[in-house]
Amino acid sequence: MTFEEAVAIMQKKCGDWKIMALASCVDNYPMVRNVSCLFYNDKIYFKTDKNFRKTQQLFKNNQVAMCFNGTQVEGIAENKGLVVDEPGRVFEKKYKEFLWQSYNAYSHEDTEILIEVTPKFVEIWDEDKNRNAFQLFIDFDKKSVEYKPYD
Repeated sequence: MTFEEAVAIMQKKCGDWKIMALASCVDNYPMVRNVSCLFYNDKIYFKTDKNFRKTQQLFKNNQVAMCFNGTQVEGIAENKGLVVDEPGRVFEKKYKEFLWQSYNAYSHEDTEILIEVTPKFVEIWDEDKNRNAFQLFIDFDKKSVEYKPYD
């Protein structure tokens, strides 16, 4: 399997949006919480209030892990500024489309920042069409993939 084929599998599993668990750690104190994520530009995006504890953790340590349904992403989080200041307001448009209820309830223009996560390493647990389990290990820095059957 090529790197590009593995990334295509990951993108198909992600779709346009997912609720993902976000793990971060500062001073040996780990935290995990759910965030509403959108996928575009080969990255993961979510919004958060700049005053929340999770956000303060990300400012101190931008290495994160995120997961949903057998897919774990390890990456680097970057504060892209206020959601409303994103060029083209792509996140805002997609969030409104896919997560309307959350958009309507939690959009605070003056404190909501956009976090962009660049995947570095992804582990996917899945099954093939014959229900044979396997793992994919995708290394974005090396542009490599390892396919490992699991029994």
